[in-house]
Amino acid sequence: ATSEQFHSEIKTDLDLERLPAGKFATNNLVLHAGVFAYNLLRIIGQESLRKDDAPIRSNVQRRRIRTVIQNIIYMAVRLVRHARSLIFSFGKHSPWSPVLERIYRTFA
Repeated sequence: ATSEQFHSEIKTDLDLERLPAGKFATNNLVLHAGVFAYNLLRIIGQESLRKDDAPIRSNVQRRRIRTVIQNIIYMAVRLVRHARSLIFSFGKHSPWSPVLERIYRTFA
């Protein structure tokens, strides 16, 4: 059942239900890029669960890819250059900004 759920997330959440071309090489490239994106989003989702700073409604073991995309990837942020460094500038009232900052600092 778990592998079917992962397969369903790749198809629906990443919109890979139908591959774009009739050529095997093109579809192979698209599928590999989709799996790479899926793995990155899974890593971000698991990292967001490591601490209690995320606004979680219940005790969860993992985040769905759609949740990670909607809550973390779609977050509005301004990239500011200050003192020869790049800084993320978040909105004042975003509940997910501490989570994104922590994840960014973990992998940067």
